[in-house]
Amino acid sequence: MKKRKVTSDATLSLFADEPLPAAEKTKPLARLKLVRPLVFFDLETTGLDPQTDRIVQFAFLRVLPDHTVESWMELVNPGIPIPPEASRVHHITDEMVAGKPSLRELAPRISAYLAGCDLAGYNVLRFDLPFLQAELERNGQPIDSAQTQVIDCQVIFHKKEPRDLSAAVRLYCQRELSNAHDAAADIAATLEVLDGQLARYPDLPHDPAGLSAFCSNGDRARWATADRKFFWRNGEAVIAFGKNRGKSLQWLYENDPDYLRWMSERDFNEETLALIAAALRGEFPQKTEGVE
Repeated sequence: MKKRKVTSDATLSLFADEPLPAAEKTKPLARLKLVRPLVFFDLETTGLDPQTDRIVQFAFLRVLPDHTVESWMELVNPGIPIPPEASRVHHITDEMVAGKPSLRELAPRISAYLAGCDLAGYNVLRFDLPFLQAELERNGQPIDSAQTQVIDCQVIFHKKEPRDLSAAVRLYCQRELSNAHDAAADIAATLEVLDGQLARYPDLPHDPAGLSAFCSNGDRARWATADRKFFWRNGEAVIAFGKNRGKSLQWLYENDPDYLRWMSERDFNEETLALIAAALRGEFPQKTEGVE
């Protein structure tokens, strides 16, 4: 469930049955020597945890060694409700996946499609690949990752284009940063960078609360507590750590109250301890739809 802009018509054309436009005279990845097919892939999911969340859509773009392109995209019935917060990101709803094949049905085809291929994508090393591996292994079709080369365009981007304070000062302040890593110089430069960002991007919020929400990318709304010990799933507070990770507070109350009592004695923040104390009384918070 990675946040992204809605796919453009140009991107969608790659998944059409018709060949690439005639104007596209250069073959895809002409500069890259391919010995095996290279599959670009992307997933949409019910959430961020490969162990408890599930795939709701995948898209594969397979570039063959002769640089011709094949594609495959499917909606997937995850077998669990899609949380509203996930649907707000990828716009896929329970109604859209009703009647679609499950990952269990699709896993043999996916495994065959990826066999003998290398993989590529954006942020795939941190998100898509671990998620795909977990789903295929869960359904008896593990990926032979030892034989697979993985290209992550995000890693290339971050390594080739500096994203440090010095780079920000050059971009937003049109000068070089002097005395880098001196604390006083760094914070003065950071203030100047924010001023430059507000001037460069007029659509940025002009208040701290708005900027905070922008920087969190909506992430705070996912967590039931500020220390991220519990997150929201289907309106329920769910534990995010330990042996009961992925279990709701109500499940813990009904099935493992000793663990709840153990948590109540930990050095957690007041908000988390209050949540646990309420659960021990049989009281469980509910996230209201639309309330962040």
